[in-house]
Amino acid sequence: MSSFLQHTFDGLVSGAFLALLALGLSVIFGMLRVVNFAHGACYMLGAVGTYLLLTEFGIPFWWALLIVPLVLGAFGMAVERTLVHPLARLDPLYNFLLTFGLTLVLQDLVKLRYGTTSSPYATPAGLTGTVDFGLFDFPAYRVFVLAFAAVACAGVWWLLGHTRVGMVVRAATERPELTRALGIDVGRWVTPVFGFGIALAAVAGVLAAPMRAVNPLMGADLVIVVFAVVVIGGLGSIFGSVAAGFGIGLVQAWGESYLDQWPIVAQTSVFVIMAVVLLWRPAGLFGREEAPA
Repeated sequence: MSSFLQHTFDGLVSGAFLALLALGLSVIFGMLRVVNFAHGACYMLGAVGTYLLLTEFGIPFWWALLIVPLVLGAFGMAVERTLVHPLARLDPLYNFLLTFGLTLVLQDLVKLRYGTTSSPYATPAGLTGTVDFGLFDFPAYRVFVLAFAAVACAGVWWLLGHTRVGMVVRAATERPELTRALGIDVGRWVTPVFGFGIALAAVAGVLAAPMRAVNPLMGADLVIVVFAVVVIGGLGSIFGSVAAGFGIGLVQAWGESYLDQWPIVAQTSVFVIMAVVLLWRPAGLFGREEAPA
């Protein structure tokens, strides 16, 4: 029983990263209809930025958790205005290729400056011990990550569901054409929402720095899983992205624990689930079915 609970907690922690990344990706896609392939690179920049603030400037983790998302959010807004926006009227494939190319550029710039060697990041002060849950002990930092991600997702849900600005953004994210038809200027929200989505990826990167080795390619494989999570939850669905993120985290943790003799099964489980969901509900578990033309 204790082993199952520990694997479940591991899955929730992994799902916390997927939920934060999928939430930002879903918001961006919902409003801009842009498949932001650079999301994984922004996650990597969040971790790298956290590492550099500590090693180059002596700025600790807690300040990095504030500074890095703000800086990368501003970077995302600049990218949207200068690169993404001019291609908005063209086929979505152009922006997909743009963000894919941006990913390669960002990864190569980091590799050029700092190499490809993974760099460790110390656990933040005050979170170095363990928390006793009775049946098992769990690292305090991982408990913090899960709690922080849950509060962040709940905060975004409250912002989008209980404020006027949030309601406009949510409407423009989930039903942009209808929102425009009601006379709301969706365009004015595009740049801030893109920056907000990038900031969520940066938050995930900051949280990942003390848990995972910091390197230029740490987001390359993860972004593929995040895309699958967004598809499973439903493209543009805020709740679906968060729910699918935590759900897939659990599935992967259980698979890696109980199917350790067949690691390929655990590694591909997310894509099998995605295929089954698409066959059953092409719009995803919580996505809106498009009305036939």
